[in-house]
Amino acid sequence: MKSANSVLAYQNTKMAALCAEFGDLIQIKKQLISVISLCKDRGLLHSAKWASELAFALDPLPKDELPSPPPFTEEDAKDLDAVTLAKSYFDLKEYDRAAYFLRACCSQKAYFLYMYSRYLSGEKKKDDETVDSLGPLEKGQVRNEALRELRVELSKKHSAGELDGFALYLYGVVLRKLDLLKEAVEVLVEALHALPLHWGAWLELSNLVTNIDMLKSLSLPDCWVKDFFMAQMYTELQMIKEALQKYHSLIQAGFSKSTYIISQIAVAYHNIRDIDQALALFNELREQDPCRIDNMDTFSNLLYVKGMKPELSYLAHNLVEIDKYRVETCCVIGNYYSLRSQHEKAALYFQRALKLNPRCLGAWTLMGHEYMEMKNTSAAIQAYRHAIEVNKRDYRAWYGLGQTYEILKMPFYCLYYYRKAHQLRPNDSRMLVALGESYEKLSQQGEAKKCYWRAYSVGDVEKMALLKLAKLHEQLNESDDAARCYMFYIQDIFSCSEQLEHAEVSTALRYLGQYYFKNKLYDEASLCAQRCCDYNDAREEGKALLRQISQVRDQTETPSADLFAPLSNNNTPVRRVSPLNLISFTP
Repeated sequence: MKSANSVLAYQNTKMAALCAEFGDLIQIKKQLISVISLCKDRGLLHSAKWASELAFALDPLPKDELPSPPPFTEEDAKDLDAVTLAKSYFDLKEYDRAAYFLRACCSQKAYFLYMYSRYLSGEKKKDDETVDSLGPLEKGQVRNEALRELRVELSKKHSAGELDGFALYLYGVVLRKLDLLKEAVEVLVEALHALPLHWGAWLELSNLVTNIDMLKSLSLPDCWVKDFFMAQMYTELQMIKEALQKYHSLIQAGFSKSTYIISQIAVAYHNIRDIDQALALFNELREQDPCRIDNMDTFSNLLYVKGMKPELSYLAHNLVEIDKYRVETCCVIGNYYSLRSQHEKAALYFQRALKLNPRCLGAWTLMGHEYMEMKNTSAAIQAYRHAIEVNKRDYRAWYGLGQTYEILKMPFYCLYYYRKAHQLRPNDSRMLVALGESYEKLSQQGEAKKCYWRAYSVGDVEKMALLKLAKLHEQLNESDDAARCYMFYIQDIFSCSEQLEHAEVSTALRYLGQYYFKNKLYDEASLCAQRCCDYNDAREEGKALLRQISQVRDQTETPSADLFAPLSNNNTPVRRVSPLNLISFTP
């Protein structure tokens, strides 16, 4: 019989050789089948599921091409009965019982199961203590008590070079839980070099990568799985264009049937608010996999944004029939009640989701939104802070905290949290507008102008940046700049296919009418005044201005200049608008 170390070396060499060729789909299929078996034996069900979905997307292998099982050592044979018994307890979530029967085993598989059972036992006890509380127990008061002991034992084995790829992964998880992030990154990279096909290790590492520079500095194994990891990281870091390119290249490489890739592309479109494209992909996903629950909470977010009540109701009922006690199901039902403005019921379902999984990022953030709707700012702050503890890259939680402190009239806090959100989403106009408002409240008008102009430049989602910039110029008596911004605001509003509820076209027209009147451009002022009469809140002012213009014209007649003559000498880099753009639009 071979020794455990020689078998480990054999497996690592074999895996490394198999990972060298990305183009050989038969070899990739063999790798996936092998790693599925290894993960199942160790209770790593999510990694096994990920590999199984990818394997299913590839063509079946002929019988003679199926990979052979890994070699069986003498230690494996000696521990077989104990491992089989302990694994049955492990599968039933009797982690302490499983660990007890594995305490004297020597094989690599038994050692991993022993340590992993102790880790999960500690996690389960920690969750049991926090499950009934939303926030009184802050981070640090409830911890996995087993972590320190596990770290000491794994550290000794690591120093002796006795940890295989799975045990290194567990060591990295323990270090991350203890907030030893630098050491965790190093150990997880080592785990990936030892076993590059273990998707769980890649995911753990993705939680620790904070920016693109750190990602580039990592020494990762040259394996086809790295492409999936890079696509995942690009999505996490809001580099959506690069993520989509990666996923499309993977589809072209042979994974065109992969539901995982379709779901990730849909999530990427969701992140850049390309709602129609994302909805189309999620509908395609549900046709291919109608009982799928993964990512359906993201799908429900899209239906919520579009206000599609019947579709969201159907999705909620469908998921309840499949599995009413899944986290995603609770989030979908919460979104449904939120769309119906039943915020108390919505918050209740998000709380249920968190009882099922206290580390569910989406549920914490959505519950924060519900508490905001109910004007419960202290609970909202607590929920958003929990979301940030789960994932510091969640811009929605940072943005939510900024909004909460805005309600509390604490602009310095607002500025801090909006800056954090902006760092995570530098090209999101909503973050920039929020930053501009904070600067304005702090009397930093120069910074506010930059933020509003930048929001307009990157593509103003809510069509608010130009309006706020115009009003700021108006307050500062910068009439030419205000007029220019109001004009482009009008153009943007009427070029938008959807009618916006907050549109203040009448405000812009009122200002432009007075502006042109003061500059003795009576034809243009008359045009603006006539358009004011189309709006209830500006009708009287429009009529008054028309009377003023008529009186002046009776006294003297001034030839009309080009509508944008006062603005043409300004060097601000904006598009020149034709007078016809104002005349031709009908509100």
